[in-house]
Amino acid sequence: MDRRPVTLEEVARIAGVSRATVSRVVNGVATVDRELRQVVEKAISKTGYTPNRAARSLVTRRAGAIGLVLPDEGRTLHDPYFGRVVSGVLPVIRPLGVQLVLTTGDHREVVDDLRQHRLDGVILIHTHGADPLPRQLIEANLPVVLAARPVRPMSITFVDVDQAAGAALAADHLVERGCRRLATITGPLETPPGQDRLRGFQEAVTRHGLPEPVVIEGDFSRQGGAAAARRLKGLDVDGLFVASDLMATGALPVLRHTGRRVPGDIKVVGFDDSSPAVECDPPLTTVRQPVEDMAAEMARLLVQRVERPDRPVSSVVFAPTLVIRQSS
Repeated sequence: MDRRPVTLEEVARIAGVSRATVSRVVNGVATVDRELRQVVEKAISKTGYTPNRAARSLVTRRAGAIGLVLPDEGRTLHDPYFGRVVSGVLPVIRPLGVQLVLTTGDHREVVDDLRQHRLDGVILIHTHGADPLPRQLIEANLPVVLAARPVRPMSITFVDVDQAAGAALAADHLVERGCRRLATITGPLETPPGQDRLRGFQEAVTRHGLPEPVVIEGDFSRQGGAAAARRLKGLDVDGLFVASDLMATGALPVLRHTGRRVPGDIKVVGFDDSSPAVECDPPLTTVRQPVEDMAAEMARLLVQRVERPDRPVSSVVFAPTLVIRQSS
């Protein structure tokens, strides 16, 4: 079997164009005519041509790779959110010949990888208030997109769901179901999602003229949800908003163990609409954030920033929806 690499010349012959045109398409030159680009891309797909990354990087000063900077590894392994992000990013970057590098490395490594052209840009997932990395990347003028709004105002491109509106949907639904004594298990309150989901829930509860909800801080993990639910023991609560589905899967067995039927004695709403929401008992009513669509938008915005580093910063905020199941 002939395993000889396909050359630019062969792609050019199949496409009926010059070698220089194929080279411009492969290197992402924006001035190539759209129809001509499509012809070349079809020829690339037909021949199975793979760019020589080492040679290409010498010409373009690009790595052909972007980084997805994740929180600590322990949480990443168990939270389906991160798999959904990867599923959204890959369909955007694969056709461009760009690789995805997952990292939980320290900040110095991330900055060094960008400066040394080992990565072309990064998507940052769930930073906290004390995290210096977003500002370091901005000050170094390195391509970055943030998942969720920044904790403090800064000139950075980000993609988010309307977290507060989603939490308000949860509160409205619990009230509509007849709940009057509400509680919430929050995410980490040093993170924007933790802050915004709490604020949205509290404001909606106040709008309904109900007493302030019981607030117990969690950590977006199954174990954190279980620990927080134990603190509800003995409290007169008939409606619970858990700020992530994963925490809810930890909270539900604890509620049952303490003699509370769901939804008979206490109604429960989660947040995310991830796989644990349909796998838990009972299936979870939850606020859906379109993670795959959000991740695809992060990838598109990052690619644009790599192509045009002077591009103005922007933000895209998606609308949440409520998915009603048996827990409420």
